[in-house]
Amino acid sequence: MPHIIAIANQKGGVGKTTTAINLATSLAATGLRVLLIDLDPQGNASTGLGLEHGARRTGSYAMLADHQPLLSLVRETMVERLSLLPADTELAGAEIELVTYDRREFLLREALSGDKSDGLPYDFILIDCPPSLGLLTLNALVAADAVLVPLQCEFFALEGVSHLVRTIERVRRAFNPQLHLQGLVLTMFDRRNNLSELVAEDARGFFGAQVFETLIPRNIRISEAQSHGKPASLYDPKSAGSLAYAKLADELVGRLRPATGKGTAQ
Repeated sequence: MPHIIAIANQKGGVGKTTTAINLATSLAATGLRVLLIDLDPQGNASTGLGLEHGARRTGSYAMLADHQPLLSLVRETMVERLSLLPADTELAGAEIELVTYDRREFLLREALSGDKSDGLPYDFILIDCPPSLGLLTLNALVAADAVLVPLQCEFFALEGVSHLVRTIERVRRAFNPQLHLQGLVLTMFDRRNNLSELVAEDARGFFGAQVFETLIPRNIRISEAQSHGKPASLYDPKSAGSLAYAKLADELVGRLRPATGKGTAQ
């Protein structure tokens, strides 16, 4: 069974989609089979993997609203062993439309479960959530095993995360007892900025070991890679951002092995 991880933060501009793209790419580079589900109507994860709006056709909306099988909608990417379920254009209206559906909170879970009978060919499924706590994010939390939270090293960051953690706890009690916080990833870290150090210190003081040791730095090469529709590791594999996400992938896999008692399938 794949590890299903929702990458979520209701605050925009924290490096959520950047983390989704580059963590997925780095996991695939270790030999793992990865699916990235773009559940954000902005579709930036799809664009960041080279899939322009006009080429997306059907995707996550068709899976949720039309109940089309997941595996029939998945697209291969430029990254070996990394597949993508793109965000189709209709996803922008999904928050309003899906509210009328029965069991609307379970649409994504049921879509994933429907294909599990034949076995999903992935070690990891990462879900890039919208920057909100609406119905699409709720679907991701109900379907996921765990939540990974990118935390921007700036003022007010921890306040937003504490609200998300309370939401995770409510979802765990009401819909998904196995859901847990996988950890927080400190993004846009700048060692020249005292504020970055203070936010990191506060985060570790409050969340302890749930904060990943890996720090994702501010790095212009990551932004340049996105503008070219490529993950950072393909655009500049030796950049500080690429190396940081590779280290994060190793740390994530290392954290999961003690929890499961075995290595991740390759």
